[in-house]
Amino acid sequence: MDARVVTTLLLLLIEGCRGQLDVCGKATLNSRIVGGEDAPEGSWPWQASLHRSDSHFCGGSLVNNKWVLTAAHCVPSASTVDLEVYLGRQSQQGSNPNEVVRTVVRIVNHPDYNSITNDNDISLLELSDIVTFTNYIVPICLAASDSTVFAGEDTWVTGWGNIGSGEPLPPPQNLMEVEVPIVGNRQCNCDYGVGTITDNMICAGLREGGKDSCQGDSGGPLVIKQNNVWNQLGVVSFGRGCALPEFPGVYARVSRYESWIKSTIITNLPGFVTFKSSGSNSDNDVTCAGLPPLPTTVPPMTTVKPIVCGQAPKNSRFIGGSSVASTGIWPWMASLQKNGTHVCGGSLVAVDAVLSEANCFSSPAQPSEWTVVLGRLKQNGSNPFEVSMNVTNITLSNQTGSNVAVLHLSSSLTLSDYIQPICMSSSQTFSVGTSCWVAGWSVGQGGEEGVLQENQTVIVDCGNTSSSADAICTGALTLQQGDYGGPVMCKIGDSWYQAAVLAGNSTQVTSTRAGDKLVFTKLSSYSSFLTSALGSFLTPASSSTTTTSTPGNSTGTTTNSGVSASLLLPLLAVCLLLQLLCS
Repeated sequence: MDARVVTTLLLLLIEGCRGQLDVCGKATLNSRIVGGEDAPEGSWPWQASLHRSDSHFCGGSLVNNKWVLTAAHCVPSASTVDLEVYLGRQSQQGSNPNEVVRTVVRIVNHPDYNSITNDNDISLLELSDIVTFTNYIVPICLAASDSTVFAGEDTWVTGWGNIGSGEPLPPPQNLMEVEVPIVGNRQCNCDYGVGTITDNMICAGLREGGKDSCQGDSGGPLVIKQNNVWNQLGVVSFGRGCALPEFPGVYARVSRYESWIKSTIITNLPGFVTFKSSGSNSDNDVTCAGLPPLPTTVPPMTTVKPIVCGQAPKNSRFIGGSSVASTGIWPWMASLQKNGTHVCGGSLVAVDAVLSEANCFSSPAQPSEWTVVLGRLKQNGSNPFEVSMNVTNITLSNQTGSNVAVLHLSSSLTLSDYIQPICMSSSQTFSVGTSCWVAGWSVGQGGEEGVLQENQTVIVDCGNTSSSADAICTGALTLQQGDYGGPVMCKIGDSWYQAAVLAGNSTQVTSTRAGDKLVFTKLSSYSSFLTSALGSFLTPASSSTTTTSTPGNSTGTTTNSGVSASLLLPLLAVCLLLQLLCS
């Protein structure tokens, strides 16, 4: 099935799971710009009034059509007896034509609420029945966990609480509103005593006092407007007196409780919106006795492990020559296959490129006919670590005499102990007597499973068998078609280098038999071509400090825009489950 079809199904089926994002925080009757006193009817349509014995005692805020957010200290007991919630209410006395009332069937206080420190002073009330949204009853959006609020942001707090310490709200007890700026937690800690204000709290109030929430406002919302949407930052919690200078109101910080709220309200989720302050936070400059300095945040060093060459963690080769016993001995060995049949060998020289011998390919070469298999040990049998890659381009060198080929892979490989690039010789010299190896899938060798074959050889003096400075000679070896394109491998220090590309001496001038010697063209003679085809060469671990991003040694990822048929049923099952949960 096409990915777009599945995406459409998902969008349609999970539409009900969008929660309140389409409706929350939109108060059509609110035109608040500056602070005031009486709140016009409908200005704060999420405001809730909690009643016991027909008397208001705390505020709250509607967060979806069946849950109200309030303070834990308002409902310390789990008892819902005589507990009612009024929504759409304007005054505590007189007529409220737009209000509805619901009883409470469940109280969920935060499990870590501490009545002594007032930490985690937050609670959720489940209503007895859903409420219908109107211009006067609308849920509030909640600050998401990644919200940041800086000192000085203007917010609003609403409620029917006292208008001063010990001074009740006069009749008809209309809903009140007040605009107060955010006070940073460092400043608030200095005001209340270092350690009193936790990260689970947020403060708001004027330094000179005079505007604040008060008794009876507890549990009500502290809100802010951004992009025409109102967002609840806090729940009224505590303070010292009411509106005293340098003692701002303290609120439970809503953004700290997104996970807890979502774990409690599992259907018709509240709408969480990220609030982001701009500029810098002046609270960072606040200090007082006992207040710890801000931690020095040093960005962590992002250490990107460089891509190095010549590493073979599974290889401990010293002497010998036979079938390779296990995978990973020669982790750069590549099997070049045409229409599913092994034709030539090759070597991984970058995370997205393989080096081979030019005469393995017709001219012009057709990349679509070829695949490259890496991490392979056996041509017939199980290869648990192998990776098969498509070829996107084949580039042949164009020199007089011998030539090599670079195969560009469809994507970058993920390197492992079983798949690693070999270093390419550019300026390295391989002195006479240097022990080297060759490997390949010789036709008819390696038993029924066609196991990778290896042979040890040695660099010898070319003598008068070649007049070319580009020649490099090894002891005698028996090469077959399946070996051609593979590497002559020599170890320098702790890294393996490719000294030459294996070629058939009977059909190519790249290697000719001369007595007990084989003559190859040094890989370094192709440096200009290889640099052009690959970019800069990979460096061995011992000398690698940085990795240049080039076409030949860059890492990458691939994406697939389609959806596998095997994933369709699980996706649909998830969709149906979401639909059930959201109904």
